[in-house]
Amino acid sequence: MSTTTRQLADPSATTLLRFATAGSVDDGKSTLVGRLLHDSKSVLTDQLEAVSRASSGDTPDLALLTDGLRAEREQGITIDVAYRYFATPRRRFILADTPGHVQYTRNMVTGASTADLAVVLVDARNGVIEQTRRHAAVAALLRVPHVVLAVNKMDLVDYAEPAFTGIVEEFAGHAAELGLPGFTAIPVSALRGDNVVTCSPAMDWYEGPSLLDHLESVQVTGDSAAAPPRFPVQYVIRHDESRHYAGQLVSGTLSVGDPVVVHPSGRTSTITAIDVLGRDATTAYAGNSLTLRLADQLDVTRGDLITTGALPPVVTRDVRGAVCHLADTPLTVGRRVLVRHTTRTVQAVVKGLGGAEVLAANDLGRITLRTAEPLALDDYADVRRTGAFLLIDPADGATLTAGMADLSGRS
Repeated sequence: MSTTTRQLADPSATTLLRFATAGSVDDGKSTLVGRLLHDSKSVLTDQLEAVSRASSGDTPDLALLTDGLRAEREQGITIDVAYRYFATPRRRFILADTPGHVQYTRNMVTGASTADLAVVLVDARNGVIEQTRRHAAVAALLRVPHVVLAVNKMDLVDYAEPAFTGIVEEFAGHAAELGLPGFTAIPVSALRGDNVVTCSPAMDWYEGPSLLDHLESVQVTGDSAAAPPRFPVQYVIRHDESRHYAGQLVSGTLSVGDPVVVHPSGRTSTITAIDVLGRDATTAYAGNSLTLRLADQLDVTRGDLITTGALPPVVTRDVRGAVCHLADTPLTVGRRVLVRHTTRTVQAVVKGLGGAEVLAANDLGRITLRTAEPLALDDYADVRRTGAFLLIDPADGATLTAGMADLSGRS
């Protein structure tokens, strides 16, 4: 074996947590995120000074740490997904702070699509409202592995336990209807910092963790690492009469010597070499960008999917799934679209919309597509990256709809 061949570190052991926040207007989400950043000492001194100068009261308005866009401040709304990066000694975080208005449901879909955890915020005075149910539905639709119900503004209901438990019970009933596997409920006051970073003596009846404690300790299962290997080919590189296939391994592991299948053709071969970051490797893990060499000179092109024989994807021209329509232009039955799935793009026609004739912007629904060429799909519940797809307008390339494949019940 070459001295440059190595066993790469398994990225599934990383301490990174991706999480998204969602809450209705005026539930205090921006203040909660600001408090989390401030009390975890993830705010630079000059940032805090700028917030203090912009605040109208005697204490810093922590919401300004997240509502940083001038348009947001002037209109009093949060209009886009803002990504925040911070770290504690125990874990690194990528936070997708999503807007609360119903007309920006599509933004929550964007922010939560790669999240390991979603924080759904409610106002203790208002309880579970329609937008709360909508946010929970998006979390269920996207199969977010962990959900936190953060009951905010507990100081405004005198930190009363019955107010908290009533909201938790109502949310639990709705979560069961949606098929959410479970959730963690935490009573907080973002304004005063209760149970955000440190546990609050004002709610001694609550025996669970603070929000940050939970974020630091929740088990990230690394579903992409445990899932079956999926390698969408992005580029074919020809070198010295051999072919190298470049792309990102989106799930599972691949090793030199593994027998593989190329979809949708079904041709088989064996991995003879793996190159990661310019160095030979014996094994590649989910998240690695790499090139592969195969024992056989197959006709492999961009958009093909390389897998092992175990737990193969479903190769089909009939695609069913749940969708969130993103574009202002409605989606209608009979419309011709492009379907972008990993690195593959094919033509398709919308055959059905779950009984509806049209989907408007931010609508959640179901879809049936007939594609011109076969796609190698996984159920979104099993492999999120190869179960997701986008609908594209063939006229101008605009993104129309985000979809999650549902292969259940297929023979």
